[in-house]
Amino acid sequence: MARKMIDCRKVPSEIGCTLTIAGTEDEVLDAAVAHAVAKHGHEDTPELREMLRAGLEAAEPALA
Repeated sequence: MARKMIDCRKVPSEIGCTLTIAGTEDEVLDAAVAHAVAKHGHEDTPELREMLRAGLEAAEPALA
């Protein structure tokens, strides 16, 4: 199964977040939503989930 990742450094934020999350697509999406809500003050909405899903990338070999 292909691993995915999302990197907060690619999205400007007031807190200068540097978190990178890697795993299966569903794992990364769930963790990224929880992080966006807890640390960035977003609400868990379908729009947020779609935006995060669109930002998923193939995980680098070192993270796979």
